[in-house]
Amino acid sequence: MKLAVRNAEGKQLRQITVDDAVFGITPNIAVLHQAFVAQRANQRRGTASTKSRGEVQGSTRKLRNQKYTGRARQGGARSPVRVGGGVAFGPRPRSYSQGLPKKMRRLAIRSALSGKLADGQLHVIDKLGGLKQPRTKEVVSILHNAGIERSALIVTGDPDRSVLISARNLPKTKVLPAPYLNVVDLLTYRDLLFTEEAVRRVEGLWGAAKATPAVVEEAKPRGRRAAAAAEPAEATIVEEAPKPPRRRRAQAAEPAEAAVVVVEEAPKPRRRRAAAAEPPVAAAEVEAAPKAPRRRATPAKKPAAEAVIEEAPKPARRAARPRAAAEKAPAESPAEKPKPARRPRAPKGEA
Repeated sequence: MKLAVRNAEGKQLRQITVDDAVFGITPNIAVLHQAFVAQRANQRRGTASTKSRGEVQGSTRKLRNQKYTGRARQGGARSPVRVGGGVAFGPRPRSYSQGLPKKMRRLAIRSALSGKLADGQLHVIDKLGGLKQPRTKEVVSILHNAGIERSALIVTGDPDRSVLISARNLPKTKVLPAPYLNVVDLLTYRDLLFTEEAVRRVEGLWGAAKATPAVVEEAKPRGRRAAAAAEPAEATIVEEAPKPPRRRRAQAAEPAEAAVVVVEEAPKPRRRRAAAAEPPVAAAEVEAAPKAPRRRATPAKKPAAEAVIEEAPKPARRAARPRAAAEKAPAESPAEKPKPARRPRAPKGEA
């Protein structure tokens, strides 16, 4: 998109190409409204405060009797219905701030600039910093030559004090540097007067990111990727013997053929069963034996050369109880049971 650049007398000097991502998009009205409301809410101080009926000074005595007066019932003098009483549901100090995502703020500014350009309310001048001394009359003539008759927002590239002092006495006119552009000022003032430097600053702040021709150094891989990248390209590939399956079926699997001589180490003993482990295999074998499964190993067989150790005989179980008939002895009859001997009586008179 191209914009016409004019001088202080209003004559067109040239045309410049601007970024379509800033001045040529379709305005998003919903985002514009939300950004405007959020910025206006953030400007509120939120310091308004009132006193409730518990904070005002006054008596809590009931003014008159509840009944038998023919008048309305009344409470204390602090009641909100009486003059000088507390305020019911009055304002309290609070924060009215509203958060807005960064992408939405940027989109709102681009939408406002694109809408102003589409309506013909955006004007570009070559420079405004040629004022030798602050003069309001020169700023008025510049605005008149640009066709601005109502409110105007003058945007400069960098803060310029001479332009600020020259335009501060004009009604409905405001001067802002390009980095301080905001949605409220863009929508409050009807016309925008940009310097050519301000247009470039706006493109740099809110324009689309342009690809640079410089070579971007790639991020260094980490972990396994770094180890794979560090290996030479022409490395000799050594084939390893395929690993057998981990299940018990691996014991019946046939050994796979390997292209490289595999040296098999003696199996490590496992706790107490290490004494019964089989002798190690030969140092070098052409065929690789399958690895043992990882599940619980079966107890190793005893070698044939070892002497057989006889186990101690297990103690016999407790003898079974004899039958009730053989166990019971014949009961003695009461007649055969011997009587206890009687104690001899002492003769009379010797007690």
